[in-house]
Amino acid sequence: MEWTQKIFKKLTVQNFEDLVHAVFQYQIKHCSVYSDYVLALNREVPSCIEDIPFLPISFFKTHKVVSSETFTTGESIFKSSGTQGIRSQHFVKDIMLYEASFQKTFEYFIGKPDSFVILGLLPNYMEQGDSSLVYMVSALMRKSGSQHSKFILNTPEEIPKLIKAAKKEGRRVLLFGVSYSLLDLIELKIDLSSCVVVETGGMKGRRKELSKAEMHKLLCKELNIPKLYSEYGMTELLSQGYCQEDLVFQTPPWLKVFFRDPSDPLTLNNGMKSSGLNIIDLANVYSCSFIATDDLGIKRGGGFEILGRIQNTDIRGCNLLIE
Repeated sequence: MEWTQKIFKKLTVQNFEDLVHAVFQYQIKHCSVYSDYVLALNREVPSCIEDIPFLPISFFKTHKVVSSETFTTGESIFKSSGTQGIRSQHFVKDIMLYEASFQKTFEYFIGKPDSFVILGLLPNYMEQGDSSLVYMVSALMRKSGSQHSKFILNTPEEIPKLIKAAKKEGRRVLLFGVSYSLLDLIELKIDLSSCVVVETGGMKGRRKELSKAEMHKLLCKELNIPKLYSEYGMTELLSQGYCQEDLVFQTPPWLKVFFRDPSDPLTLNNGMKSSGLNIIDLANVYSCSFIATDDLGIKRGGGFEILGRIQNTDIRGCNLLIE
């Protein structure tokens, strides 16, 4: 089956659900970790997509989550930042499927890569290596076609010069930056008013944690950013969401968010109060598309807002496959 064509074609409610069921059947056949989990729950014949079990994301730290009969060492393995200990691993059988996912999402929410000079301020991801975010930003840099697109590691003072270079090319700078590194720019008094800025995550233990609302307000004020984007992504997913100043994340058609009891990936709710996030990501067809994350969120219109992380909670179901 040509999954890429099916995943990224125009999805209606009906053909999305049909494709979800097809991916579920494929994964319980080819992903032993997920199959064992589903069988342990006795839920191998879901009547609707809401009945499909979501695999706790922690299994990416303890098991090889692969929906394929073969996986060669030449294929990609992405690893999480590891700020909380063991790094999650995502074995990516088809890297072109990942590229299609992030490029289509980027173009839908932000624009064409060749409209920008793309900069990356992602020091912790660069240091640890094997980052899906670094891979994505690197690929978007190449697609920008600008010689000025680059990663900024220890020389953020270069940014004003690169903004001028982008203007000469008739482009704007698009800056991907991890939160603490963007906050570091405040001391340099860099004016980012002409830039598109995408914040990509938390403090990674480098600074005191701020709420996303507090951080966006501070960055916009001190760096003169008229509109700050935020990206929602993780090692275990091949798709992303983006939000703007309203802090409500929107997702592409092949990614759908469900809301659950924070301690139970099996009990869904309407998302009207603080809830755990369960995600269907069809781009994860060769790993697991049904993930119970450790994120807390709340439903906002057609999207969701991130409230934080689930702390000190044993998610029900995690002990089903302990070896």
